[in-house]
Amino acid sequence: MLDTSETTPLVSIENLKVEFSTKDGPVVGVEDISFSINPGETVCVVGESGSGKSVSSLSLIRLVEFGGGTITNGKILFNRGDYGDGKGAIDLAHAENNLMRTIRGNEIGMIFQEPMTSLNPVFTIERQLAEGLIVHKGMNKAQARARALELLKQVRIPEPERRLKQYPHELSGGMRQRVVIAMALACEPRVLIADEPTTALDVTIQAEILALIDRLKRETGTAVLFITHDMAVVAQMADRVVVMFRGNMVEEGSVTDIFENPQKDYTKALLAAVPKLGEMRGKSAPEPMRILGVASSNNPQPIFASDEKLLEVKNLVQRFPVKGGLLRRTISNVHAVEDVSFDINVGETLSLVGESGCGKSSAGRSILRLNEPQSGEIILGGRDVLALDQNELREARKDMQMVFQDPFASLNPQMRLSDQVAEPLLNYDMERGSALHDRVATLFDRVELPRDFMRRYPHELSGGQRQRVAIARALALNPKLIIADESVSALDVTVQAQVLNLMMELQADLGISFLFISHDMAVVERVSHRTAVMYLGRIVEIGPRAAVFENPQHSYTQTLLSAVPIADPRNRKSEKDLNFKPIPSPIFPLDYTPEPSVYKEVGPGHFVLTNEI
Repeated sequence: MLDTSETTPLVSIENLKVEFSTKDGPVVGVEDISFSINPGETVCVVGESGSGKSVSSLSLIRLVEFGGGTITNGKILFNRGDYGDGKGAIDLAHAENNLMRTIRGNEIGMIFQEPMTSLNPVFTIERQLAEGLIVHKGMNKAQARARALELLKQVRIPEPERRLKQYPHELSGGMRQRVVIAMALACEPRVLIADEPTTALDVTIQAEILALIDRLKRETGTAVLFITHDMAVVAQMADRVVVMFRGNMVEEGSVTDIFENPQKDYTKALLAAVPKLGEMRGKSAPEPMRILGVASSNNPQPIFASDEKLLEVKNLVQRFPVKGGLLRRTISNVHAVEDVSFDINVGETLSLVGESGCGKSSAGRSILRLNEPQSGEIILGGRDVLALDQNELREARKDMQMVFQDPFASLNPQMRLSDQVAEPLLNYDMERGSALHDRVATLFDRVELPRDFMRRYPHELSGGQRQRVAIARALALNPKLIIADESVSALDVTVQAQVLNLMMELQADLGISFLFISHDMAVVERVSHRTAVMYLGRIVEIGPRAAVFENPQHSYTQTLLSAVPIADPRNRKSEKDLNFKPIPSPIFPLDYTPEPSVYKEVGPGHFVLTNEI
């Protein structure tokens, strides 16, 4: 049982200022912030990208110096307790590097945002977990291995003995994040820093990781500094909240005060931009989100779809070979998409939702034939896409474009933005000369980017601005269908709201149809006309958005919806509310023949899979 009588803060940050040296002079990353963290308390630091959240957390363990930052003012007082010399708190801002090495990973642990970049790709999971235990706790290899196995069980990784011998690339995103959490917890730190630990994770895995951090905090009395831009996560985790904007602390208070009685306009704008599950109840069509300070969003109009069919997908099958043995023969298949059928009308948004590995992205890429499906039919505007030769397919792709999840990866870092938006027009010889320049400028206007951005490069823009460029490029050929693959999952809530409103505005003005692939159920509820839920390569439930969200019939749909964090600190989910089963492997032998999908209509246009999978 956690002793709450101890009120001496574990960490006190006082008047912290951090600067970064550039060729144009110093840039302030954090300006005069102060807050404390008590034992067993979770303090959430929230704000948009660039607000100074991560700089503040990296300053606490002095890693900010390795990124070019310098602590130019302030104190970071850390109460070392039993580790200390009895002289009280020490100032980490001025501590020697040898002392910091004994504190990092031992007394203060950190969960980094992107597990693939924080894990070493050439070392096994066992070696990476054991390293800190050997260095900080003086364990031998056998003891470190036993502790590593215990940690993997603690974070509930299936088959932990086998995972110890695996490398990071062999694990899913959720498993890698759990490994990073296990590493941060290995030496039982007194303070745990969690920097966006659930960004871009599936909703069920996110719920499990949040519950895990909360349980460990309660059991061990660990203090948690939680960095996030997701206000629903804040409502589930925080005891106190610190709101940051452009390096400054805007507001601080208890989680209930911040959510129920925010004082600053910026805090109100953050909360207003959060899509809330259930707020579309009773509405039959998507509506743009209200954005504080944007007059055009104050009276959102519903966006209705046509009855005319644009896309029909019938019995789509996509498999990927698994090779093995000395000769690298195909020994089995990954059944990524299995007997999937749906249609999309003109001006309609169909959302595909589900966890990582369920086949959402594979289905989207198959429609564009970026992956060649094994069988099925894809009818776009009356033409069978799978029957087209390469020249015909090239022409058909003018009508269907894709917006990828990571715009930084899908944009060429060496090309100006104007050239990247113009490239599809040049490829199809649709515009030249001044007409091309005018068309590109019009597209930048359309996605609400300044025309002087046309001469910039991708690295000079924020994530939301880069995603707008990707949308402008997708719009260049006037497509009828856009496949948006997790296109807003990693964006800040305010930027996410702006990009979603932009997509809905384009749909209303141009009649574009969207296949919206996402794992964020609150966003899906906001933008969808209809929703399809995927599990293990199959659609397990499909129907009008209101029917699927308000009356889910399949057990998996119910599980997804129960895992969604609610932006209300008085309505928190506890670990006992979560009962998720690991997703079975989609790999089957070569001679395996799956049974065809059978659906039952439970309401008008609302179908549920009856097969056992």
